[in-house]
Amino acid sequence: MAIKVAVIGASGRMGREVVKMVLEDEALELVAAVAPSAGPVDAGLFAGKSNTGVTVSATIEEALSGAKADVLVDFTVPALAYQHTKVAIEYGVRPIMGTTGFTPEQIEELDKLCQEKGLGGLIAPNFSIGAILMMKFAAEASKYLPHVEIIEYHGDQKLDAPSGTSIKTAELISQVREELRQGNPNEEEVIEGARGGYYNGFRIHSVRLPGVFAQQEVVFGGYGQTLKIRHDSYDRAGYMPGVNVAIKKIMTYSGLIYGFEHVMD
Repeated sequence: MAIKVAVIGASGRMGREVVKMVLEDEALELVAAVAPSAGPVDAGLFAGKSNTGVTVSATIEEALSGAKADVLVDFTVPALAYQHTKVAIEYGVRPIMGTTGFTPEQIEELDKLCQEKGLGGLIAPNFSIGAILMMKFAAEASKYLPHVEIIEYHGDQKLDAPSGTSIKTAELISQVREELRQGNPNEEEVIEGARGGYYNGFRIHSVRLPGVFAQQEVVFGGYGQTLKIRHDSYDRAGYMPGVNVAIKKIMTYSGLIYGFEHVMD
């Protein structure tokens, strides 16, 4: 039996890719789509298809009350992420959130709600398999080269800084690396913020420029050497194999998972 999927933010750049991926996989069935500004059109419009039989809804409540979805996939904005996740759980739908901005307290609360309902859920700052490997390799390298900085690059319309991917990378590094305050203890920022954001002793730098899609570089420094681990994304379609895996695997989980690397395993 096909897994029934609802897509929130279906008219967005990532949402369109999710709709297309779901429609092209026989193991999945699109049963609901939300795009407040699109009007009551067929959801297939977002993937260059027609006659899917799924009319776009204006709200998440309207979509989930009218469809028996198994999974909700959300690529919207950080300001809506928590509420959308909570609504999905209330309707008995497993949330897969590609939207960042959750606090640790919110994640703990949502995990409890998932467990009470016997649902699996996922918050993933990045669904790219290459990006997950980059994070894992960076965490491993930090055991041996603890002096590290992260530089992440995104387009100038990205709302959050630093990115969810860089924060997740920093968290993984901090799990295996003791806090070490780097740089000269007497260093002074002549321009505020020049050294980047501070995290557990090291720095995260966010670059925002037009023409950039998504890249991240983790730079390690040692005596007489440096190591750079870099991942580059060029197209949103590159995230879809990971989203596909998440949809299928989340059906077997209970509780809210933070990080796609746990689903990959």
